[in-house]
Amino acid sequence: MTAHDSASAPSAPVAVPRPVVRSHHGDDVEDRYEWLRSKDDADVIAHLEAENAYTQQRTEHLAGLRERLFGEIKGRTLETDLSVPTRRGAWWYYGRTLEGQQYGIQCRAPLASPEDWTPPVLSPEAAVPGEQILLDGNVEAEGHEFFSLGSFEISNDGTRMLYGVDVEGDERYTIRVRDLTTGEQLPDEIEGTFAGASFSPDGRFIVYTTVDDAWRPDTVWLHELGTAVDADEKLFHEPDERYWVGAGFTRSDRYLVIGLGSSITSEEWMLDADDLRGEPRVVWPREEGVEYDSDHAVVDGEDVLFILHNKDALDFELVRVAASDPAGERAVVVPHRAGERLLGLSTFRDWAVLGYRRGGLPRLGLLDYATDEVDEIAFDEPLYAVGASGNPEWAPPVLRLGYGSFVTPGTVIEYDIATGERHVRKQQPVLGGYDAADYAQARVWATAQDGTQIPVSLVWKRSFGEAGTAPRPLHLYGYGSYEHSIEPGFSVPRLSELDRGVIFAVAHVRGGGEMGRQWYEDGKLLSKRNTFTDFVDCARHLVEQGYTTPDRMVAEGGSAGGLLMGAVANLAPELFAGIVAEVPFVDALTTILDPSLPLTVIEWDEWGDPLHNADVYAYMKSYSPYENVRDVEYPRILAVTSLNDTRVMYVEPAKWVARLREVGADALLKCEMVAGHGGVSGRYNSWRERAFELAWILDVLGVAD
Repeated sequence: MTAHDSASAPSAPVAVPRPVVRSHHGDDVEDRYEWLRSKDDADVIAHLEAENAYTQQRTEHLAGLRERLFGEIKGRTLETDLSVPTRRGAWWYYGRTLEGQQYGIQCRAPLASPEDWTPPVLSPEAAVPGEQILLDGNVEAEGHEFFSLGSFEISNDGTRMLYGVDVEGDERYTIRVRDLTTGEQLPDEIEGTFAGASFSPDGRFIVYTTVDDAWRPDTVWLHELGTAVDADEKLFHEPDERYWVGAGFTRSDRYLVIGLGSSITSEEWMLDADDLRGEPRVVWPREEGVEYDSDHAVVDGEDVLFILHNKDALDFELVRVAASDPAGERAVVVPHRAGERLLGLSTFRDWAVLGYRRGGLPRLGLLDYATDEVDEIAFDEPLYAVGASGNPEWAPPVLRLGYGSFVTPGTVIEYDIATGERHVRKQQPVLGGYDAADYAQARVWATAQDGTQIPVSLVWKRSFGEAGTAPRPLHLYGYGSYEHSIEPGFSVPRLSELDRGVIFAVAHVRGGGEMGRQWYEDGKLLSKRNTFTDFVDCARHLVEQGYTTPDRMVAEGGSAGGLLMGAVANLAPELFAGIVAEVPFVDALTTILDPSLPLTVIEWDEWGDPLHNADVYAYMKSYSPYENVRDVEYPRILAVTSLNDTRVMYVEPAKWVARLREVGADALLKCEMVAGHGGVSGRYNSWRERAFELAWILDVLGVAD
């Protein structure tokens, strides 16, 4: 490793090659940089620190722009603010943010009466009668560079609080319990847990999960408050390394549901909430390739399960079964409709809300138990994102929705079930005179190599002219894995791009879920290359239709979207001026070949099993970015990673950047030394991180003020 020259033009750090040979299926591959995986090696840490120093030097000229962008993000954000209160039990629960403080503060205030369903309108300037501070993240984070909550729950009677804390970024949480009547910490402290712990409905127990050596949540535990942790009872263990395990109580508080899932198969087990030491019973025995999830309701006085499943129903169907005999007679409630992907059902005492996708957009509908009719809740904008959230009560008269679009800030809406009236409880404040009418959004369609029409979402500022009338700087984002859809949501930091004339675009490539389950199936396993070629075809479409030019286009993606970035850099480097790859999965083949690494075995359902299948090995080798760096002129590349990331390890972008430099690429690596997969913690730190990336993007696009 050579130190960079701090005088004059800096020299990039050089990772000294230490070749090792990887051999599979008769194929020997020399890997020159695998030694960078040794996180405890002082040479590795020194190399990462040298990379950070080099990146800092190379971007020093953007320091002023970074500060301006940070100031713009901060200036558009109401720093001292409160969320819309959510009713649960005898309390309204809400969060506070205070100017100058990194983390939120969790609070509650008592209901005015049991009939009080209208959330109080809170003001930062006015005291809230009866307010209690439950958890101040700023206090909990003192002395730590990183802080994240993985669990936060109040017991049904409102007397106790549990919270899970991670101060490293490795997503291992320590659960703590606080008595809310006295403010005292209880001795119950559980280390090394996964996210998502819950109180039992009676408040006597905590249900939590732990992970195996490969970071797979595999075991569900029962802890009785006031007893030693080493006496906790194992409720469920899943030995199959392909399955993740989670647990939670139904909204009705009737059952504990233990859910298992791989990428293509799921299974659920149930326990009566009042008999948690009983024997779990399976809902439907697992069947390879069949996914399902259930929710409890009471219909005509009978305990039933609504089960959403994909057996012989690619885009899923919804059925109802007796809770006492879930494998018995099924009544079809919502039949399978090709191209209309059913996403999930949330049951309440008197009705349910169904989430689904149609035409590339999310939809919500109310399910009437008496008629099985679904009444869709319609919205006017051509592009939007919507979901039901903040509805913990079993029998509410209203449904709370979260709504937004590229131009509409996040909005909390309450939908009156009886009347259909909508009440906007709050819209995200955007300071500085933001006017949604100054911006426009649209969807266009690009034609892929095989003729498939790929949706591309666009947003721009009107004062620079209509998109497509003249080439403009363009920022193209993509993901395309795990059936995850990129929704057209609002972003305050994005305004700093739009206000400089940049068009922001999302390529909804195959491998995501925007256009139904087949869209996902056509972008995974031995069809994975469709994800990459779709993105390239979207970029070409935007150039051909006059939206931009290659020298004015930057691509961005993170995690599996970082794999997309590495792949398109190899496929079509001439199409982009720059590429941002965040926590990028760019050494995919090496990772998926090693079952001892976190998540590998689980990931075989998504990518294939190259360890045991020579065809999968050859296919993955044909696209894995690190394996396919070419001696061509690459666009400028910025790779961002975190030392403690357990999902996509820092070594992948570190190796990739070293390999890119061998062919002369201008590649920068920025590694957070105390953070995980989600990057830095704390809102101001996150704003600064985004300001860093935006400054680099704007510099590449030629609009850096």
